[in-house]
Amino acid sequence: MLRRCGLGVVLSLVAAAAAVVAMWLVDWWGPRPGLRLFVPEELARYRGGPGDPGLYLALLGRVYDVSSGRRHYEPGAHYSGFAGRDASRAFVTGDFSEAGLVDDVTGLSSSEILILKNWISFYEKNYVFVGRLVGRFYGEDGLPTPELTQVEAMVAKGAEASEQQQREKGRFPPCNAEWSSAKGSRVWCSRKSGGVNRDWTGVPRKLYKPGAMEPHCVCVRTTGPSSDQQDNSRHLNRGDLDNPNLEEYPGCSPLAIECSFPP
Repeated sequence: MLRRCGLGVVLSLVAAAAAVVAMWLVDWWGPRPGLRLFVPEELARYRGGPGDPGLYLALLGRVYDVSSGRRHYEPGAHYSGFAGRDASRAFVTGDFSEAGLVDDVTGLSSSEILILKNWISFYEKNYVFVGRLVGRFYGEDGLPTPELTQVEAMVAKGAEASEQQQREKGRFPPCNAEWSSAKGSRVWCSRKSGGVNRDWTGVPRKLYKPGAMEPHCVCVRTTGPSSDQQDNSRHLNRGDLDNPNLEEYPGCSPLAIECSFPP
């Protein structure tokens, strides 16, 4: 029962995360009262310098007043390059050169685009949304361009992949591991290993993922039905031990919760 409750919690969290992403995407399209449209030349005046009308930055075409964080964005500050422009790409790449401080996100993966979504959530929470930037992501009518629509689809894809990773982590939590030149390496499982709290400990196994060069150590549940057969009352009571992507560690007892490998 505890295991099923735990699965229910995970699925609830996944559904909640999907709902948040859906709400955020709708907000991209939906109008806001008093929406202001900027052109790049106008936004460039908002760098927070003497005589400038304010301190703004844009992210995926959304413009925020970051005056309350002046010490981070004003001229000479570490993130001053973000002020007065849309430098979406640099939020992912960390390239603060003039060539890197651009709004072109072409070539970024869906998981990298999802990072931009997280940054927008940060700015929505901590700063004031003041309008949209006409150009790559919004047209002169203030509506999304086809490029923003494509970004939106990648956000949804990235969110789905992230949720899948969380489900996989709940099924196969990473092992604890340590190494020293004197003792060699050791891997072991606990009810909190991999940062995943659960009601079982598990045993170490090598997990081979499609496309991965090397396996990594995960903790595998040893009792009850497999994760693919949670509702099946007729099972072998071996948990996920028979998963074809798993391999035992040589020289380690099959049901040992830790395995040591001398140098």
